[in-house]
Amino acid sequence: MTLDCGQSFRWVKKDNGWVGVAFNKKLVIKEEKGTIILENTSKEDFLNIWYDYFDLGRDYAKIIEEIKSDAILNKASAFGSGIRILNQEPFETLCSFIISQNNNIPRIKGIIERLCKKYGEKIENDLYAFPTAEVLSRLSVEDLADIRMGFRAKYIIDAANKVYNGEVNLNNLYGADTDFARQELMKIKGVGPKVADCTLLFSLKHFKAFPKDVWIKRAMEILFPEGLPKCAEEYGGIVQQYIFFYSRSGNLNI
Repeated sequence: MTLDCGQSFRWVKKDNGWVGVAFNKKLVIKEEKGTIILENTSKEDFLNIWYDYFDLGRDYAKIIEEIKSDAILNKASAFGSGIRILNQEPFETLCSFIISQNNNIPRIKGIIERLCKKYGEKIENDLYAFPTAEVLSRLSVEDLADIRMGFRAKYIIDAANKVYNGEVNLNNLYGADTDFARQELMKIKGVGPKVADCTLLFSLKHFKAFPKDVWIKRAMEILFPEGLPKCAEEYGGIVQQYIFFYSRSGNLNI
């Protein structure tokens, strides 16, 4: 559920597992008899990359215990129990959600795959790292024409330029005030509150960020027209994922 709920677009289901790329590393994930197995990695990479990437240091059971006093969140968190927030590379996450605007998941994945294949560093076979801000900052909109990302190309170029020249310093947004961090990201053309909040939540550890797409807006109107209950305010982004998955499952008929 974590790999296929709209947080990341670099994971592909293969055989009895998933294959993905993050932080310039390939990872294969399988589940056998209730045990999660990570292949194509080392203990060092697990400790330095994947432990944080999958947010394994966070006690999600404790969070669910705190929010289940609300009957609706009790149902949503039980349905989505096991979903974790991915801590991804910020520039890749920013670009991925710029690309996601007015788009569907198969097309988003296709655009990102073509972008990585053309401008990213090769990892193995047909797997490529996400291009750096430096590499993309050298490009023009015309260079991205065959990637077929449409109007989003000019936003990707602007994001690359502003990140590479330091006008928007992504690393400085870890631990910053969430409202300030959101405004910094919105200096980039094409980045509104939703793209900014996705970047904050899925890569910069702002767990109060609450991205609102059409599904979440509808779900909130039905479930919480006056806003999240107090027990959930501290965990807004995590709760958002439970609500998102619960609403997409057909439980709310929206």
